[in-house]
Amino acid sequence: MVGMSVPSPAPHPRGPAPGTVRSVTRFTARPSRASTSNLPVVDETSAGGLIVDVVDGRAVAAVIARRNRAGRLEWCLPKGHLEGEETAAEAAVREIAEETGIIGIVLRHLATIDYWFAGFDRRVHKVVHHYLLSAIGGELSIENDPDREAQAAAWVPLDELHERLAYPNERRIVAVARDVLAGRA
Repeated sequence: MVGMSVPSPAPHPRGPAPGTVRSVTRFTARPSRASTSNLPVVDETSAGGLIVDVVDGRAVAAVIARRNRAGRLEWCLPKGHLEGEETAAEAAVREIAEETGIIGIVLRHLATIDYWFAGFDRRVHKVVHHYLLSAIGGELSIENDPDREAQAAAWVPLDELHERLAYPNERRIVAVARDVLAGRA
């Protein structure tokens, strides 16, 4: 994105370096069903975020649609698991490229979401590191998503994302990103 100068702290091996990003926000949700308490707990770490570009003077972001466990299509920010020894920032760049076809560079860490969900055989404690990225290339496509989770990808104007995104935590991340891009954070 031309003209945008947002400081980027040095990446920490598994997320942002402690104390380097003052605007990091942690949003937490806990499971409420007593029936899941006997299941084993598995910790997962993912990364992704908001990749932005400017088209005809308007900021847009690439988002994806996935099917939730009930089969409904939900629009969300692209994200996925860290692989091997990659950092959270590296995983965010890779996952966004795989799920949207858009190549980006990390501008900064935006927030970390921490939540729980239950599967049939386990409870999962998931931590997702979200980054703000600037698009530098690629074509919007879901064809390179190795997990085939993304059902669709779209460029959505940044000021309309709150209406499109399914998850309140992700809408809050977009609000943080808008503040960063406007120089208010």
